[in-house]
Amino acid sequence: MKTTNAVGIAIAGLVVTGSLASSLALAHSSDALEGEDVAALVESIRIATQRFEDVDVALAEGYIPDPTGQCVSAAAEGLPAELGDMGIHYLRPDLLGITATEPRIDGTGTHTDFLNPSILLYEPQQDGTLVLVGVENLVFQKAWEEAGNTEPPTFAGRAWDYMANDPETAIDEAHGFAPHYDQHVWFRDNAVTHLEPFNPLVSCAHHTL
Repeated sequence: MKTTNAVGIAIAGLVVTGSLASSLALAHSSDALEGEDVAALVESIRIATQRFEDVDVALAEGYIPDPTGQCVSAAAEGLPAELGDMGIHYLRPDLLGITATEPRIDGTGTHTDFLNPSILLYEPQQDGTLVLVGVENLVFQKAWEEAGNTEPPTFAGRAWDYMANDPETAIDEAHGFAPHYDQHVWFRDNAVTHLEPFNPLVSCAHHTL
């Protein structure tokens, strides 16, 4: 069964990293991880968030769909379409520490726990359902620095992506948010894009507003 196989994979991953605690310690380490360690770490996160495969569970736990209704794609952001898409974001306002929505979404969030992520990523299906394809955390730059941090957060030795809107361009590089750092973790992977912002294996083709 799928659940049994997933648990087996997770256990195998924990053997590589020692334990769940040490696995998550590696997640926040500044040392880059090898591919197998990253895959095991991602699998442990997928298992921890598996309940959100049911969108109703996500809603019951305080996640809300992105108010813009967007399914974010690289092409719509003026980037090469082959980078792929992000899907639809479901947000936990409390974990993000949202304090304002105008002129940009801003907040006090410095949450970095991927076992309890502030954002869930769903791919819309042709039949109207949603499939959980990854998770994300986002911290606001100002709040992060005010908390005493002088470097971006890291995950598995990778610095989180920095996002800030450039008013000189036609697109919104920060997707309506104030300057921030974010990190995606993809469960649907081609062995290259576990941690990249966009995923070529995720599609917004069936999204309808």
